[in-house]
Amino acid sequence: MLPLIPRFFGLLATGLLLAATAQAQAPTRPAPGPGAAPSDEQSYRKEFVYGINFNTQGGLLGGGSVRSSRVLDDRFLRFWSIEGVMLKNTKEERVNTVVGGSFVERKTNYAFVLRPSVGLQRILFRKAADAGVQVNGLVSVGPSLGLLMPYHISYDRTVAAAGGGPPNLQGDEIVNEQYDPVKHAVTSAILDRGPLFSGIGQTSVVPGFHVRGGLSFEYGRYRDAVTGLEAGFLVEAFTKRLLILSPEADRDDLNRQFFPSVYLTLYFGHRS
Repeated sequence: MLPLIPRFFGLLATGLLLAATAQAQAPTRPAPGPGAAPSDEQSYRKEFVYGINFNTQGGLLGGGSVRSSRVLDDRFLRFWSIEGVMLKNTKEERVNTVVGGSFVERKTNYAFVLRPSVGLQRILFRKAADAGVQVNGLVSVGPSLGLLMPYHISYDRTVAAAGGGPPNLQGDEIVNEQYDPVKHAVTSAILDRGPLFSGIGQTSVVPGFHVRGGLSFEYGRYRDAVTGLEAGFLVEAFTKRLLILSPEADRDDLNRQFFPSVYLTLYFGHRS
């Protein structure tokens, strides 16, 4: 978990930098004249945003999310959200094949997670109605639905039966099937990874639970538009290990059931 801490502060620093840049670029609003009515800072009752997620347990792009919020008072909002992300095992190693393809050694399943949750948002520093930066604190909890979808490879059975050798893509028997390091021990017969969703019919579900805390930095010039970023920390646990990599005969520590991560979400949406 310790290597995650520097990444968290890196994400948080990025958020602060972008927020500060937006604040510097926002135009200065003139002070209201004598007798002018005060600005209506909380003129909306609902907020809906969707975003793109990056996290330390996923790949280059973690996933996506939507969130719907309802105003409780001038400081608090209650929300529900749903997020879909991909999880990767930190021990994954990509191997190139003789025909220019690639596959992940020992990988037997893709892991996706759906996270429905409910939470509370508190406005820490309010921005002006039409410009500036607003800082919010958020906490949420909810179930996690781990989806294990078979990881397929393109396998040359003709080369495998011969114990190795160069493949003949025109005449050999080539199949797409779930990768098993024991069954597919002749690695020279592995040509490439299979299509992403070729094993969707055999997807299995592993239930779990998650809790999240973060800060969001919202900026923009329009009262009804929402644009910003959120950085935070998420802890997630499942009822059993997520079988992403095929375990070795004498050990099963290649896979985990506990996934702490830091994340960064870029979001935008509208208010009403």
